Amino acid sequence: MHFAALKDGFDIDIEAMAQTGNVADKSIWAWAVGSLAGYTFNDLVWKPRLGMQVDLASGNTNPKDKVIGTFNPLFPNGYYFSLAGYTGYSNLIHIKPSVTFKPSSSTKLLLAVAGQWRMTTADAVYTQPLSPVPGTAGQPGSFTGTYAQLRFDWTISRNLTFAVEAVHFNVGEAIRQAGGRNADYVGVQFAFGW
Repeated sequence: MHFAALKDGFDIDIEAMAQTGNVADKSIWAWAVGSLAGYTFNDLVWKPRLGMQVDLASGNTNPKDKVIGTFNPLFPNGYYFSLAGYTGYSNLIHIKPSVTFKPSSSTKLLLAVAGQWRMTTADAVYTQPLSPVPGTAGQPGSFTGTYAQLRFDWTISRNLTFAVEAVHFNVGEAIRQAGGRNADYVGVQFAFGW
């Protein structure tokens, strides 16, 4: 299910997904919800947009039963959160407030901070594409980390765009106990289309 709307400076985009089926002798029941919403102050300089992204994805609550509850994003794209793509879209609670500025009609600057938790500690923390972090399933601590994101986009021409993004990810205790550590990402991207 998908719903999107734009009216009087408000914007909203919500998707709800469910997965069912069978794998060998196990049944699948998994789900996810993704949402983006915001308000743009069109009368102010640089047209600031206050945004909120909230994502929820199910995890496996009982690894000993015959139900697979971990949502599988099928064709995962780390860009949904940030280009860094540190975490996957499974067993997840993701809350990301942001502010976006448009210094000109061809440029955009995004500043965001996000928090992430596991939906259930019975399941692992997941990275891209759907890889469980060893040593996290069944361990205490639902908080998986926070990250700060800074991104600049420039539409150079109708066919050429440029972007630079920096992300700092501060891992939570569940990942730290499994041997993970904080990480930084900087990426520069040129895209040409025709």
